[in-house]
Amino acid sequence: MAERPTEGRHPASLGLHSIAGTEALARLLDGQAAALAAVRPAIPAIEAAAQAGAGALRSGGRMGYAGAGSSGTMALSDCLELAGTFGIPPDRTPMLFAGGAAALLHMTGAVEDDPALARTDLERAGLGPGDVLICVSASGGTPYTLAVAENARALGVTVVGIASVAGSRLLELSAIAILLDTGAELVAGSTRMGAGTAAKVALNMLSTRVGILLGHVHDGFMVNVVADNAKLVDRAARIVASVSGRGIEDARGALARTSGAVKPAILVAQGASPHQAAAFLAASGGHLGNARWPQES
Repeated sequence: MAERPTEGRHPASLGLHSIAGTEALARLLDGQAAALAAVRPAIPAIEAAAQAGAGALRSGGRMGYAGAGSSGTMALSDCLELAGTFGIPPDRTPMLFAGGAAALLHMTGAVEDDPALARTDLERAGLGPGDVLICVSASGGTPYTLAVAENARALGVTVVGIASVAGSRLLELSAIAILLDTGAELVAGSTRMGAGTAAKVALNMLSTRVGILLGHVHDGFMVNVVADNAKLVDRAARIVASVSGRGIEDARGALARTSGAVKPAILVAQGASPHQAAAFLAASGGHLGNARWPQES
């Protein structure tokens, strides 16, 4: 049980089954908070991964995710958010999850051990040179995830590995290794807890940084949001109004002229035509810059 740090005994686990509920929950919370501390030393590696991911997407490539079990669900959660938050089309961010959709309803361990399934999933995803693949495995040794990473690397894909075990195979074969040294879990081996929390936070940071690098975040606003429901339509109008400095009705009118696209609507609200706004954004690589039209000297 102690071969990997994630399988070891946590000192606060003694008596966890018999103490008062509030004390048990407090220990569990402390364990989650302690796991988060493992993310800070990984910031340089997370930045390197974000630069690689943004570079791939900027040049027309893809940034995929891969994983199995609870680690895979952390990766999947991040992957699914990219379209709605940053307007990145789903076909640019493929997800390789052991067992596919069926495994999300009833996760079984067998699919985690199937390298043939991994090769099939990778082939179906069609990743190649110029693409990035983020592989998540708390142990760093999940057979499915390792097979995906090894085969992707052979295809010229830049592999980013996220794991909680130093010296693990996944980190060794990754071009960019993100070690989240979360240590033992309060429930030994239950890496959906500390390791999962740290992985989710690291993925949140990584993908948000990608959005920033692509110009999809401006002063903390998601300016490339896809407004496909009432809540997001209202949010888009408030973003345009806030960044452009114009009223909410001007913002709504600008959005109507840009078919709901927030970035050009910000410039249109300030007096640009939709054509001028599109040309400016094309020249700036999708970045709003100082978000003023005409550009101030």
